[in-house]
Amino acid sequence: MTPTAPHTAHHHEAHHHHGDDAQHDHPHGREHDAEGEMAELLDLDAEVLAEQVASIIAWLPVAAAPRRIVDLGCGTGAGTFALLRRFPEAEVTAVDASPQHLRRLRDKAASEGVAGRVHPVEADLDGAWPDLGAPELVWASASLHHMADPDRTLRQVRDALAPGGLFALVELPGFPRFLPEDAPRDRPGLEERCHAALGDHHAERVPHRGADWGPRLAAAGFTVEGERTITVNLGPPHPEAVGRYALTSLRRIRAGVAHSLHAEDLAALDRLLDTDDPHGILRRDDLTVRTERTVWAARRT
Repeated sequence: MTPTAPHTAHHHEAHHHHGDDAQHDHPHGREHDAEGEMAELLDLDAEVLAEQVASIIAWLPVAAAPRRIVDLGCGTGAGTFALLRRFPEAEVTAVDASPQHLRRLRDKAASEGVAGRVHPVEADLDGAWPDLGAPELVWASASLHHMADPDRTLRQVRDALAPGGLFALVELPGFPRFLPEDAPRDRPGLEERCHAALGDHHAERVPHRGADWGPRLAAAGFTVEGERTITVNLGPPHPEAVGRYALTSLRRIRAGVAHSLHAEDLAALDRLLDTDDPHGILRRDDLTVRTERTVWAARRT
């Protein structure tokens, strides 16, 4: 889920899904590194929030188990593999603009023994759409808000769906939060100030984040059959992946807010991100994963 690489290359969920637009602030020549970091973040998001993604899929009001599914903005495959687990007779067409993300997805599909059920498609969904067949279910997690014209995208999803097909649109408010309010000790409230700065950055660059998709789905010819928000609050003790998830998320945030943070906040953030610092994020035992996912289930009418 989630929680986002080029504007059509997410899961959000993560994706991306989340705050992923910070990638565009990397200096020229670091795009590959930025995309690799984004892929790592998407993988960690999928690992840490696997239970939440599974619960969203289980909630979907599918009339019958779909056999043809499309994952729009699939990233590295969090939604793709969760959908395959839920619907063992289905095949998924996984669409993303990032060749690197699709390579990871192919490798995972091979390692999990489901390569024959996954069909990766490289495409920029703001341009000409590939032939997606007539899927019974389309899943889009943390990708719609990245589209240049999301209302056009919604109409294209409706046109692609089989009659009576279901569209699952999952969105998230941004990066998760991890630190206690009084952390770090030398700059309490640092994480919230980083999110506020990133919000200003996104308001300009990603204007559709946080949209109410219900009316827009109706305008595109869907009937919204359900809306649900999952609130995530995963406290300690937690698996080691949570520390890496926090580290990678805060690195992404830093890329988007470095130019606007107070110098002392930036220095404190860099100490948190220092993997050798005894007080760095990887060594904290008080992290809590706090985020939300909202899903709209919309039927083609």
